[in-house]
Amino acid sequence: MTRILEGRIAVVTGAGRGIGRAHALELARQGARVVVNDLGTSGSGEGSASEVAHEVVSEIEALGGEAVANGADVADFEQAAAMVQQAIDVFGGLDILVNNAGFVRDRMLVNTSEEEWDAVIRVHLKGHFAPLRHAGAWWRTESKAGRQPVARVINTSSGAGMQGSIGQTTYSTAKAGIAGMTLVAAAELGRYGVGVNAIAPVARTRMTEGAFPEMMAPGDGTAGAFDAMDPANNSPVVAWLASADCDVTGRVLEIEGGQICVEEGWRHGPRKDLGRRWEATEVGDAVRDLIGQASTPDPVYGV
Repeated sequence: MTRILEGRIAVVTGAGRGIGRAHALELARQGARVVVNDLGTSGSGEGSASEVAHEVVSEIEALGGEAVANGADVADFEQAAAMVQQAIDVFGGLDILVNNAGFVRDRMLVNTSEEEWDAVIRVHLKGHFAPLRHAGAWWRTESKAGRQPVARVINTSSGAGMQGSIGQTTYSTAKAGIAGMTLVAAAELGRYGVGVNAIAPVARTRMTEGAFPEMMAPGDGTAGAFDAMDPANNSPVVAWLASADCDVTGRVLEIEGGQICVEEGWRHGPRKDLGRRWEATEVGDAVRDLIGQASTPDPVYGV
């Protein structure tokens, strides 16, 4: 079998369970050596049980692959730096960064506490920024030294970040921010040989069981039926995005079962320019006319 990641070195965050675990296993099957990161918190971010990362390492080794465990808090700037350095020290470099770690604390907007907001924004947004910043700096150094990387970053956004989700104000905000981060990182890091994309995975995980309990039942009960909510459905797409063959950058792909959808995001729509400052009394009719010409947004999840 052709292994599209033969000899490449990867860091996968939040890889102890769910989607991240599936990513780590698939990257290893495709020939990558993997740093399996997981702090081992609960689905809402409490506690720690980093042995889950060691369990995934054992699974990879049982497949004949190579992996090491990492228990870093990815939103801690120094721990994220050490995680990137671990890949370099143990395996000799870094080619792939999969930012996946996160948790949810779902609340309606008016019930969200400051602590809940800070915790979710920290793990998703800073937890993507810190590893990406350190990996990006290393790739820039390599490029300037004449060793041009063929590096790939896969961030994890969400449909909640693209369309919004009732009861998930904080999570939706963080995931929208990750999509924006992906666009900028792709533009900035391309000169150093780095492609940056994001996925918006749809899957049955600990994070969906509260908001979307209907997703938790595997398949339709029919023997041999395709389980569209299996977290592993996302990982072959991630493996290709992580490969040297991937010539796509600055995009967000939503994956649901066997479906891949290219998200189009914010783009300039209809416009009207008066060539002067608007009067407040003129604005209403103009905006209503422009909205009448514009595409209808996809509905917020849960509406």
